Amino acid sequence: MPDIHPFLTVGQRVVRREADALVKLSDTLGDDFIKATSLILDAKGRTIVTGMGKSGHIARKIAATLASTGTPSHFVHPAEASHGDLGMIGKDDIVLVLSNSGETPELADLIAFTRRFQIPMIGVASNPNSSLMRACDVPLLLPKAEEACDQGIVPTTSTTMTLALGDAIAIALMDHRKFTADNFRMLHPGGKLGSRLTKTSDLMNTDMPITRPDTPMREVLSIISSKGFGVAGVVDDAGRLIGIITDGDLRRNIDGLLEKTAADIMTPNPLSIAADALAEKALARMDERSITCLFVRNSAEDGRPCGILKIQDCLRAGIV
Repeated sequence: MPDIHPFLTVGQRVVRREADALVKLSDTLGDDFIKATSLILDAKGRTIVTGMGKSGHIARKIAATLASTGTPSHFVHPAEASHGDLGMIGKDDIVLVLSNSGETPELADLIAFTRRFQIPMIGVASNPNSSLMRACDVPLLLPKAEEACDQGIVPTTSTTMTLALGDAIAIALMDHRKFTADNFRMLHPGGKLGSRLTKTSDLMNTDMPITRPDTPMREVLSIISSKGFGVAGVVDDAGRLIGIITDGDLRRNIDGLLEKTAADIMTPNPLSIAADALAEKALARMDERSITCLFVRNSAEDGRPCGILKIQDCLRAGIV
C-alpha cells in the first residue's frame, strides 16, 4: 500500500484531537452551563463578549451568533475597553469573558470594571484557579485537552472548544425562545440565507390582473395588456381563484375570440401558492411547470388571490 502523505497524517490527527476534545466538553457541561445560559436569558441589557488574541476572534463570532439568534450582543475589545470602550458596557448587561489561561493581562481593567459595578460576568478558561475564574460569577471550565500541535503552543483545540461552547449557549437560548426561521430572516435579510427565507408575500405584486367568468374577452384582453403580466386570473362571486387565462389559452381560442367570455377559454383550477410559502418553493413550481408567473393565495386554505408573483421577481431577489 502507498504511504500516507505526511500532510494527510497531520490533518487527520488534528481533526481527531479536536473532535475528542469536543466530546470531553460535552460530557462536562452541567449546572454551571445552565446558570450561565439562564443569566444571559434573564439579562435586561446586552451580552458583551470579550477576549484577546485568538480568543478575541472567537468572541467576535460568538457575539455575532448570539445577536443573529435573538440575544442582543456585541464584542468589546479588552485593550480598547481600557481606553474608553468600558462605556459600552451598561449595568444591565452581562459580560462573557474568554481566556484559555484565565490570566490575560489586557482583561484586568474590564474584569475590575464588572466587579466594581456588580455587572454579572461569565468566565471561560481552562485553569480553574486562574484570576478570571476566581473573579467571575459563573465559571465555565474547559476540560483538559491537548492543543492540535504537538508542541502544545498554538491555540487550536482550546479555541475550537470555546467556539462550540458559545454555539451551545446560543442555540440553547434560541430553542428556549422558540426562535423561528421568520425571526432569523428579520435579522438576516441579506445574503444567501436571507434570500432562501424570503416569502412569496415579500415579493408578490398586489395590483393583480383579475376578472370575472362572464367578462367579455374584449375587456379581458384590456386587463391583460394594462397589468403587464401576460395573464389574467378569473375569480368567482366569493373572490376565489377558479381559472387563469394565459397566452396559450388565447392562441387556442383565436377563432371567434372576441365573441367569447373569460369562462369560455380559461384554464380551470390554476396552480397557485400560499402567501406564507417560501419564494424558493414558488420558483421551483414555476420552473417545474415552465410558467413565468404564479397567483398567490391568502393562505393554503383560502382560495382568494392576494397577489401575483413573477419569476423575474424571484431572480431579482437572488433566489435561484
